[in-house]
Amino acid sequence: MAVHVGTGTGIGIGIGPGPVRAALLARRIRLLVAATIAYNVVEAAVALTAGVLASSGALIGFGLDSVVEVSSAAALAWQFSASDPAVRQAREGRTLRIVAVSFFALAAYVAVDAVRALAGGTEAEPSVPGIVLAALSLAIMPFLSAAQRRAGRELGSASAVADSKQTLLCTYLSAVLLLGLVLNATAGWAFADPVAALVIAAVAVREGRNAWRGEACCPVPAAAAGKPAEACGCCAAAEGGRA
Repeated sequence: MAVHVGTGTGIGIGIGPGPVRAALLARRIRLLVAATIAYNVVEAAVALTAGVLASSGALIGFGLDSVVEVSSAAALAWQFSASDPAVRQAREGRTLRIVAVSFFALAAYVAVDAVRALAGGTEAEPSVPGIVLAALSLAIMPFLSAAQRRAGRELGSASAVADSKQTLLCTYLSAVLLLGLVLNATAGWAFADPVAALVIAAVAVREGRNAWRGEACCPVPAAAAGKPAEACGCCAAAEGGRA
């Protein structure tokens, strides 16, 4: 059973998986991070191109979000590039800070772009490539996020859990983008996307704050940390999904 050890930085350290299991989990996280980076590079290129062609601030913002995702995943890849668990643990705090800053940057851009759109920015043209991209991301990102979150929690890595939540935030943005593009194409409701984007920006600020404090959704199982499962909302949901 994993044991939760508190540190002065508020970052949880999981002591539980044996060396073989820990190495397997670290390798799994590296593969998931590589897949996330590869997908987001393609996603960014398609979204930015489609956004410019359609004058869509939502699509351009989604593409820039993908760039932020790549920077966050690259920071995690750097942490887990070390084969020595002690070195990975030493890099944990810095990686969490990078993930947190990525959240804050994403929130700032989405909020500013949403306010600008609500204030009467340029109306976007319908974008079929954008709709297809948003639908694909909505289908793919939840699986990448859930797999990385499970591995990160078992390993006791707050940074891996924090990065998985950024991937999950990309899922929310995909849903917002898809809804906005569809409503714009079918009903002409240009206000739907920026209103929902403001909610996403608020969520990003909260998750950035938690990552900065090392409170990334209970980095080790709640029971091992001496907490009831309901005290760790998203982790409890993750546990329920595996039951």
